Amino acid sequence: MKLKSLPTDANSIPALQWTDYEPFYKELENRDLTKDNIDQWLDDWSTLAATVDEQYWRLYIDTTVDTADKEIEKRYNKYIQEIQPLAKTAEQKLKRKLIDSNLSPRGFETGLMRIKAEAELFNEKNLSLLTEEQKLAAEYNKIVGSITVMWEGKERTPSQMFSLLRESDRSIRERAWRLMEERGMQERQKINALWEKFVPLRLQIAENSGVTDYRAYIWKQKFRFDYTPDDCKSFHAAVEEVVVPAAKRLYEKRRQRLGVDSLRPWDRYVDSFANDPIKPYGSIDEFKSKSHTIFTQVDPKFGEYFQVMLDEDLLDLESRKNKAPGAYSLGLSVAHRPFIFMSNTNTFGDVLTLLHEGGHAFHEFESAHVNFFQRGETYLPAEFAEVASMGMELLASPYITKEQGGFYSEQDAARALIGHLEINIRSWPYIALVDAFQHWVYENPKEGSISSKCEEKWADLWDRFMVGIDYSDLEGFKKIYWHRQLHVHTLPFYYIEYGLALLGAVQVFGNARRDQKKAVADYRKALSLGATAPLPELFSTAGAKFAFDANTLKNAVGLMEQVMGELEEKLNE
Repeated sequence: MKLKSLPTDANSIPALQWTDYEPFYKELENRDLTKDNIDQWLDDWSTLAATVDEQYWRLYIDTTVDTADKEIEKRYNKYIQEIQPLAKTAEQKLKRKLIDSNLSPRGFETGLMRIKAEAELFNEKNLSLLTEEQKLAAEYNKIVGSITVMWEGKERTPSQMFSLLRESDRSIRERAWRLMEERGMQERQKINALWEKFVPLRLQIAENSGVTDYRAYIWKQKFRFDYTPDDCKSFHAAVEEVVVPAAKRLYEKRRQRLGVDSLRPWDRYVDSFANDPIKPYGSIDEFKSKSHTIFTQVDPKFGEYFQVMLDEDLLDLESRKNKAPGAYSLGLSVAHRPFIFMSNTNTFGDVLTLLHEGGHAFHEFESAHVNFFQRGETYLPAEFAEVASMGMELLASPYITKEQGGFYSEQDAARALIGHLEINIRSWPYIALVDAFQHWVYENPKEGSISSKCEEKWADLWDRFMVGIDYSDLEGFKKIYWHRQLHVHTLPFYYIEYGLALLGAVQVFGNARRDQKKAVADYRKALSLGATAPLPELFSTAGAKFAFDANTLKNAVGLMEQVMGELEEKLNE
């Protein structure tokens, strides 16, 4: 198949129309399908689907790079309104053709399961609704991306304000925190109004798809063949049993080191071991250069991949106004290139974010040889994709010192790694909170579609999982914290993946402490599988267990507490 090629420059978007794609879909639809040509037919379809997919992601990237650009918004909306529905309809015909043929391409068992799940969910009535959902998501990004505050005469974004939460002066931290929270409160009505459109829309999508509820729709859409909603609830309970007390211990140690009566929200991110916050780099160029050095030391191949990204301008790292919230690495499936997006804060959190997104990016490179339907953004299981990212954060930890060409002195490296492990432990309760909230919303759709009820439920769950932080007189801010969690709004039910993946990544880290070289080799082997294997096999290939239980969590928390203890001894020498 000879499709129009897409350039590797992520900022160059081809103006492809439906008429560029339609003849290829028609030819595949009309081609006889036999056991002799099934592999070629699937390869041709994969090339076509990858091209359609890449055009969408290039347009999406541009909408996040500049949320205020009307021309970009127009091009994106044109695609999701005019090309995407027709492509989805054409894709459905090919899925049905493959399924009805009763042919199974060699080595395509997992891919076929995913295609069958998509085919079962498809309903033409949903095409316009899915487009509307994408528009609401873009509107959410626009609202959040427009948020700025004035600080000492300068307009700052939330990312630019974040570094102030690491200042040793508590009054500065509190003032910065309150300023940002008060600014977020100004968008409360807008975000709540969007939410009350999101939920009914999603319920209708599920009803049209013939499933019992929206959660069942998501389970099939996300190809969650290897675990159930009850498994998620078991994980919530395990986190509450094992990690919430561990996080509380960490918060209490932090309170004591800071010498405060109670730990307030603005005390969560400051380094409690030293007065001066760690500032790992002086410029974006230095940030990129030292990251490249670290990736190379984890594995020379990773250094080569990152150099390609530098050479081809596939990173957008600077913080600025009208940039969407969050960070991501998205795969461009024809170019076999990833694109990394984040907003720097000049804190050690930036290093973690780039290591994290670098892991995602290398997953794209490592699995580039795999058929699109077992490699593309839609098909890689997020539960393991996040092992790729979180695993990289931890595998890179031996190389972050200046002596190794990285960012930190030995002392600062110890502080940074303690902070990293502390964040990991503290993240599990928050992950459980976000996931439990979403289960509640879609188990109770009447209440879940009322923003005021959501605020109350969020606050209740916060008190269950986020033990150790004093929110006295700040309950109003606590209630709307879910407004800033973009996954709740634009990627429903995407969050438990982080918790399950972190458990896998910590096991990889434990392996690396015994044998770094073998742990990295196992990690790369697992990344190279793409989505050709079920989740338990992907985890085991990386040297980890796919688990939800309290015992596995105890072992992981115990390892991290042991490492933090060793590092604290170094700091006290």
